[in-house]
Amino acid sequence: MRLLAFLPFTIALFGATLSPEQKHANLDSFEYVWTTIRDKHWDKSLDGGEWKAVHDELRPKLDNADSMESARRVLNEMIGRLHLTHFGIIPGDLYSELHGGSEAMDVRLIGGRAILFRGKHQGWEVEGVQDTIAKVSKLYEHSTMRELMVSRAIASWAGAHDVTLSNGHGLNSKPDPSEFAPHGEPTSFGNLPTQYVWTESRQIGTAGYFAFNMFLDPGRVIPELGGSVAECKKCSGFIIDLRGNPGGIGAMAMGMAGFFIQKPGQLLGTMQMRDNALKFAINPRVPGFTGKLAVLVDGLSASTSEIFAGGLQDLGRARVFGSPTAGAALPSVIERLPNGDAFQYAIANYVSQSGTVLEGKGVKPDVEIRPGRESLLHGKDDTLERALQWVQRPN
Repeated sequence: MRLLAFLPFTIALFGATLSPEQKHANLDSFEYVWTTIRDKHWDKSLDGGEWKAVHDELRPKLDNADSMESARRVLNEMIGRLHLTHFGIIPGDLYSELHGGSEAMDVRLIGGRAILFRGKHQGWEVEGVQDTIAKVSKLYEHSTMRELMVSRAIASWAGAHDVTLSNGHGLNSKPDPSEFAPHGEPTSFGNLPTQYVWTESRQIGTAGYFAFNMFLDPGRVIPELGGSVAECKKCSGFIIDLRGNPGGIGAMAMGMAGFFIQKPGQLLGTMQMRDNALKFAINPRVPGFTGKLAVLVDGLSASTSEIFAGGLQDLGRARVFGSPTAGAALPSVIERLPNGDAFQYAIANYVSQSGTVLEGKGVKPDVEIRPGRESLLHGKDDTLERALQWVQRPN
């Protein structure tokens, strides 16, 4: 399974003492993970003695592991020596569970609470998830992916429980399950399960606005952006909303950026693979838009969203509004291990046009704004409003 935005989840599960067969499967999994990193990591220096030393140091620990929890701990310790996201062990049962989440629950962590960001109950809190928030927040305490992982965990929890919402002012609600059902057009890509892709295009005052939830379905999404741009010839500015967008097909960033970059030969950045490099060359398109461009991002904007926003920011073409992105820009592969768990590993490194490594850092907005719950409850979007003020302001 190859994609740009799969989100690993590595909460350890407690288990019983391992059988001889399970121990053997864990040893096979250790060797598979170590060998895969040695042979497929873009840094060929891992072929040398340092990575072999990691193997020889940690293999005895796995020999002594007497539970799945302790075996996963050893595997994650080995992977942790790389100091990169998009590498991790995903417990087999959690891997299945995370695909069964409530895909349309658009939730943000605001003030330590799970707050709905869009929809009928915008600004309402998802009750009963504080333990989940605490557990995942601790696991990703020092990671730029914290909000993204918390949001995904809450969506997974909501897919298995009756949801109660609170507005923080004494009102509770039991929402209709249809409120969190996937919406948009179904699309498939590789071995991914069916995804639902939606777009929103409109004009707000003198500005154009285009939002979409994934970089998938290029045959529909790119022409729809083109149509939105074509209808905005006299607009004072244009806004691309990537908040909550976890990424998808990397090549779409090049084509979509072309509506806003008319000079040929420009790059968003470079993807460095083991044996070659992929330059994210922008393809200028007609008609294009040359006015002010704002890009909206947040902690759930990942992968291709970061490539798009960070590249246009580096080129001085876009002003970025919102909160720092997830810092999860690498393309990765998910494979099942002999012990039943899943192993995620990256196959390339990405550097933006300015030389910035996005992985583990994310895109830093030019104007940092974090959503406030009371604003959401009153139907306001502080980030969008700030971007509108800028794009509609006379030069």
